[in-house]
Amino acid sequence: MIVKFPFRVEKSLILGKIHRPVAQVFFWSTSENRWTETWMIVDTGADYTLLPRFMANNLGVNLEKDCKVFNTYGVGGGEKVYFFPKIKVKLNDWEQMIPVGFLERNEVPPLMGRHLFLETFETLFSSDHTVSFSKK
Repeated sequence: MIVKFPFRVEKSLILGKIHRPVAQVFFWSTSENRWTETWMIVDTGADYTLLPRFMANNLGVNLEKDCKVFNTYGVGGGEKVYFFPKIKVKLNDWEQMIPVGFLERNEVPPLMGRHLFLETFETLFSSDHTVSFSKK
């Protein structure tokens, strides 16, 4: 399986414009009993996949009952994370159960992290602004 996605061109206050590596990913929603499309930033610096808070409700996850709560720290400071141990994810024809963290805020982009997700693929960021995934 080889899947390619073009970088998304976005405005940057500092750089003018920036090319972000994104991938089309689907999460299984238990509340809607269907796949939900999400465009995610491919983040090799993220230990695990992180999603904005509003997605928990869309996917049928109750943050207070279904998740373990802890604090995480990164470049932007500290953040409360609701950790959900297993959710079904799909990239093209590949499917797997992965852990995800839901952040406290909604205005953060979904981040595709390494644990059980990026680490299962050979990932290439090429100069023609394409991110591609192939199964190891």
